[in-house]
Amino acid sequence: MEQAPVIVEKVINAPVARVWQALTDKAQMKQWYFDVSDFQPVVGFTFEFSGGSDTKTFRHLCRVTEVVPERRLAYTWRYDGYPGDSLVTIELADEGAATRVKLTHTGLETFPQETGDFARENFRMGWTEIIGVLLPKFVE
Repeated sequence: MEQAPVIVEKVINAPVARVWQALTDKAQMKQWYFDVSDFQPVVGFTFEFSGGSDTKTFRHLCRVTEVVPERRLAYTWRYDGYPGDSLVTIELADEGAATRVKLTHTGLETFPQETGDFARENFRMGWTEIIGVLLPKFVE
């Protein structure tokens, strides 16, 4: 059964170019997001990072699927050793001196649901923290 995607929107008081750099520059990503092995905003580029909770860490495996500079970035999101594939799409809209960021994460229902590690609510809380708190704090 297909679940509704997790969608998080936030208007950030920073220009689009600044937000785009935070989303696509490996050194900047490490400061506010995850410590990615490497990152290039190029379709087909693969990257990975580890993340999770204090008790359990997951290796994330991702592949860039769409790049429209300063407008849209999308990448697959899956976990090493677990079934399931999802897609994260980040859209940026210029609102004068500010930027509207809209993150959509689809395909969450493809992850194992037995343990609760991949529950939709966990993704909602995580993305709300990342897009709603950490990204603005970094770029504003």
